[in-house]
Amino acid sequence: MEKHILSLSGLGRQFGSTRAVDSVTLDFAPGQFVGVIGRSGAGKSTLLRLINRLIDPTEGSIRFGGTDVTKLRGRELRQWRRDCAMIFQQFNLVDRLDVLTNVLVGRLADHGFFSSMAMRFSDAERTIAIRALDRLELAPQALQRAGTLSGGQQQRVAIARALVQNPRIMLADEPIASLDPGNATRVMEALRSINRDDGITVLVNLHTLDTARAYCQRIIAMRDGRVFFDGTPRQLTDDVVRDIYGSEGLAEFNEAVTSTAARVLVPA
Repeated sequence: MEKHILSLSGLGRQFGSTRAVDSVTLDFAPGQFVGVIGRSGAGKSTLLRLINRLIDPTEGSIRFGGTDVTKLRGRELRQWRRDCAMIFQQFNLVDRLDVLTNVLVGRLADHGFFSSMAMRFSDAERTIAIRALDRLELAPQALQRAGTLSGGQQQRVAIARALVQNPRIMLADEPIASLDPGNATRVMEALRSINRDDGITVLVNLHTLDTARAYCQRIIAMRDGRVFFDGTPRQLTDDVVRDIYGSEGLAEFNEAVTSTAARVLVPA
């Protein structure tokens, strides 16, 4: 698969009088594992939704190789969302369907209208889905209803669904925010494995700085919709963190990172 740089140029999104994302210019090299941090309302989720084109920018552009992503419509936009897979905090699974079918939903972008409506999948696609579940240690649960799984298992099903899209980029919006420490670690390890083994660029929004430092090659910090810091974990010093979160936010942040979850969520 050909490798391309993802480029954001002067990207912005305004909601009324609020600039949720404000003139963001960033380049992402193929195969990077990037963590995006910042206080609630800093623009992290809006940034990922802009990249995936779940919402349209007010200004600026998104390019991937020679493609102007901001101009895509219809089938080409659906193909971009296949190439740029999105994982959500709330999993977005269909509880009444079995795990395997939930994963196979990730293949629908390659189907025609009637095939998609009928949820018809080939044996080859089922094999791909089972392999994805096996990578995430969920093959035994393939025929179990998704709603019966734990939160951590459901998030790994969501990752498997994204994986079968054969994406070039994987976006994860607060994927561990609602998980216990053990499941949070499994999810982060799964994302890191996909990044390393498949060479897929991963952008993940995180609340926990320890997690970003432990897993990410590059950390971007946002504040008031703007990029406030862009560098390596080593460059993210305590003084920089204080500037990012402010005095009030830093107090909240320190309370979070000294919690049990923050202490446990560091890989061996």
